[in-house]
Amino acid sequence: MFKKKAIPAMAALCLFAGSQVHAGPNDYIRTPTVEYGEREIDFKSGIQKNRDGSTASANSIGFGFTPTSWWFTEVYAKYARPAGESTSFDAWEWENRFQLTESGKYPVDVGFLLEVERPKDRIEGYEITYGPMFQAEWGKLQGNFNAFIQKHVRASAAFDTELLYQLQLKYRNSEQLEWGIQGFGNAGRWNQWNASGQQEFKMGPALFGKVRTGTKEAIKWNAGLLAGTTSATPKTTLRFQAEYEF
Repeated sequence: MFKKKAIPAMAALCLFAGSQVHAGPNDYIRTPTVEYGEREIDFKSGIQKNRDGSTASANSIGFGFTPTSWWFTEVYAKYARPAGESTSFDAWEWENRFQLTESGKYPVDVGFLLEVERPKDRIEGYEITYGPMFQAEWGKLQGNFNAFIQKHVRASAAFDTELLYQLQLKYRNSEQLEWGIQGFGNAGRWNQWNASGQQEFKMGPALFGKVRTGTKEAIKWNAGLLAGTTSATPKTTLRFQAEYEF
């Protein structure tokens, strides 16, 4: 059932929000489902090899919980190591995922994402990411597709408003170990996409797992090795995410 109360909550968060964007090497697939009562400590890490041979990495750690049966919220600190530089604090981010349909009631589960990031570099203002999330199941196969708008507000520098998208197909062999593929793309300006060869897109195999450590406790993880398919995309990206749920 559509969560009517999510609409005013999303509107309030959007009111808080008022150069080109690149997905970080530790970017991950967002999902539209929410498990009420769940709390988690979340760690994300990634390293990429650029086309010029240099490397860059990014990490984050956060705490999230579910205030309601349809809303998951998380705050985390982000750290980055740009090519040729050392690792340093990069930004604070507030992520909110809203589940808009009841799980399994319709052919596609639908959710909405709203993220507000405050970079350390105040020139960047606030980075806002928002858009729909979709998930469907076909037997043991599970597919996800997300489409996000990303923009900067109150920034001193000029940033394009861009269209990002995410893809995932997973074979749910068992809770302990699953496998599939993941893809992350950036089409460029949301209303004027770049030529296909100038868009960012990386894709590759992924593994997923969950280890239960107690009645309500578990360690959930996933990792992907992604290859860039265009000259505008890093050559390779290795990403990893681990969550301690309790």
